Amino acid sequence: MDWNSYDEYEKLVIRMNTPRVVIDNDVCKNATIVKVDSANKYGILLEAVQVLADLNLNVSKAYVSSDGRWFMDVFHVTDSNGNKLTDDGVIGYIEKTLARNSWIVPSFGMEAAAEHTAIELTGTDRPGLLSEIFAVLADLKCNVVEAELWTHNRRVACLLYITDEETGAPIKDPKKVCRIEELLRNVMKGDNDIRGPKTVVSVGFTHTQRRLHQMMFADRDYERPDRRADAEKDALHHNNKPKSFVTVDNCFERGYSVVNVQCKDRPKLLFDIVCTLTDMQYVVFHATIDSEGPQTYQEYYIRHTDGCPVNSEAERQRVIQCLEAAIERRVSEGLRLELCAGDRVGLLSDVTRIFRENGMSVTRAEVSTRGGKAVNVFYVTDAAGNPVDSKTVEAVRREIGMTMLQVKEISSTCVKSPVTEPPPARFSLGNLFKSQSERFLYNLGLIGLIKSYS
Repeated sequence: MDWNSYDEYEKLVIRMNTPRVVIDNDVCKNATIVKVDSANKYGILLEAVQVLADLNLNVSKAYVSSDGRWFMDVFHVTDSNGNKLTDDGVIGYIEKTLARNSWIVPSFGMEAAAEHTAIELTGTDRPGLLSEIFAVLADLKCNVVEAELWTHNRRVACLLYITDEETGAPIKDPKKVCRIEELLRNVMKGDNDIRGPKTVVSVGFTHTQRRLHQMMFADRDYERPDRRADAEKDALHHNNKPKSFVTVDNCFERGYSVVNVQCKDRPKLLFDIVCTLTDMQYVVFHATIDSEGPQTYQEYYIRHTDGCPVNSEAERQRVIQCLEAAIERRVSEGLRLELCAGDRVGLLSDVTRIFRENGMSVTRAEVSTRGGKAVNVFYVTDAAGNPVDSKTVEAVRREIGMTMLQVKEISSTCVKSPVTEPPPARFSLGNLFKSQSERFLYNLGLIGLIKSYS
């Protein structure tokens, strides 16, 4: 819902009941507890999860309840090293950001992001595509400040932030903007792309990873174009790839649909799932997350924004497909290469050209500039999607610079695997509807915290 869709009384209630945030390091031995109480509004769960994801925090357990006009969210979080949060700056940022009213206070970072021109690209993926994109921008005297590219099911989504090479300012000249769009649209055209490429150039702020999810969803990357080829590829890598399970059932007595997710845990998985449900116009009323081991078990009680649960088999299958795509998008196959070098115009064009000339295909990329340094991550395979030969990798490193380009790790992909039976449930929110919520909260280690602040 938009802010203007609320009546004046509802707006007053929300203004008077700004979120209350409690961060506690004493209740749980292994994690920091982040508890958020607030007047309920659409999208508030995503706002909270997005803040934690942006700080690269891991959520090992969580409990969500938002029936009625009130919302309560409890997260068990650790930093990227698995430790409790001790940095006062990080704790203060969480408190300040989650406690703000997002309709009144602008999101942090909007002013800085507005200094760049944003380019959105979607289309058919192919080897060498990223190299061609960077080459066009270099020829047009554009400097790429930040960029992120995802590939999934032979589709590609890319979001770039660029500035003018000479002025360092956003590109606002209508003729140059049209020229950028025209050339990039030509680059994005595929021989058999029946959907057609899309290019959008704008000046302003967007949350990069949420926007990439939206772009992939709008491009229908959840549809598998060649199921036979996908099945053969899955079988080839079966022993190396973790499985993901998504089920959707109805809880008729309560009018909810119940979504269960079980897969290998990874950073930002919770954000990816909540983001997808929100963008599909579903409201999460209750949820539990258990990600303490290598596997994550997540359960969501949802309804569509019109108040109805999932009410057809076609809708159920679409929810499953879209959530599986959300799980798979961020985890890309390939060898992880990290580039750290002095930033200069044309650097990305040169590096990705060398990749292309040596038969490497970029399946995912993260480009950033920090203090005059280019800090970039690329996941690469060969043109057929197979692992890159070690001799090729060393040849590329010698050409770019052995100290500049480092080999880090091989990434494994979360791949959908067909199943006939859902995995055994680890937990269920059904107990919450049978007056057993206190036992559940005790198991999460929250009883002391909630009672002490109630």
